[in-house]
Amino acid sequence: MPESKPDFPSDPPSGTPADAPRLFALIPCAGTGSRAGMALAKQYTLVAGQAMVRHTVDAFRALRGELAGLWVVIAADDEAFRRILPDFGRRPGQDGAGEHLLAAGGATRAATVLNGLRALLAHETAGAQADDWVLVHDAARCLVTPAQIRALVAACRHDAVGGLLAHRLADTLKQSAAAGADARVSATLDRSDKWLAQTPQMFRIGALIEALEKAGTQVTDEAGAMEAMGLEPLLVPGSAQNFKVTYPEDFALAEAVLNSRK
Repeated sequence: MPESKPDFPSDPPSGTPADAPRLFALIPCAGTGSRAGMALAKQYTLVAGQAMVRHTVDAFRALRGELAGLWVVIAADDEAFRRILPDFGRRPGQDGAGEHLLAAGGATRAATVLNGLRALLAHETAGAQADDWVLVHDAARCLVTPAQIRALVAACRHDAVGGLLAHRLADTLKQSAAAGADARVSATLDRSDKWLAQTPQMFRIGALIEALEKAGTQVTDEAGAMEAMGLEPLLVPGSAQNFKVTYPEDFALAEAVLNSRK
């Protein structure tokens, strides 16, 4: 599937200096959703009447005037995205301006993100620079709100490293010596300094590419790659509702949250 190429804004979002680092968003959308136990990739499963990924994309479309571009990276053989979001990248001057679909998903989430970042930096008309910021967000976190994204951007815009939305752990945290049905508690861990990592995660494009290249494609999030470089990403308080829809029971909860917002 070829990448879509709508008109791409060459200027920074309104209200920012011309030489200020710009802000891009990248959504890895190449997963199979095997843990959800569904035949269809979970990002395309209907939640509150729409495919999960449409809720996710719409949250970032609400920031269109603040983003220099919105990129979605899908698997090379993905035929579903275009059917579900036929308008993505195809309405210059409206929602489609600055939207790019890249069929370059990797074997892991980190590989997909890395492929997307390299393409973004190399794109002729995107104009992305290594010092520009990128927001990386999971397609399966369909409950994120524009307000939460803006809170992360405001907290990280002038940070030396960048950061991520995260939620303080409220439950007692147990550790087991083995996994599986026979798992038993081996220890209770101190939860006072524990956070649940969420997305978006916001870092400089060049620094994140370097970190992912060095950390390897098995790292589970961008912050982990930056930590492997000896850096300390900023933790920005998020919301318990910004959970990743992963297991079958998560879909009903996500639908309830979305319906409550209507």
